[in-house]
Amino acid sequence: MDSIPKETHQSWMDDPKNWRWGGLIYHNVEDPRYFLPKPIAWMGWMVNFAHPKAVLALVLLLIVLLLPVWFLG
Repeated sequence: MDSIPKETHQSWMDDPKNWRWGGLIYHNVEDPRYFLPKPIAWMGWMVNFAHPKAVLALVLLLIVLLLPVWFLG
C-alpha cells in the first residue's frame, strides 16, 4: 500500500467514476486501502466500499456503537 505513489492516490480521488451516489460513496477496487482520509482531510475518514472487509468493519462498528442505545435507551 505504501508503494503506491501519492499522485496515484490523488488521481483515484479525482476520478468521478470512483464515486457513487453523487460523490457520497467511494468505490475503487484498485485502491488497496479500506479506510482513507476524506478529500478534505480534517473532516475525518471514509470507507472504500469496494472492499467487503471494509464494509463488514463499518457494520460491526455501527453495531458496537448502537448496542448501548438499544439496551439502555
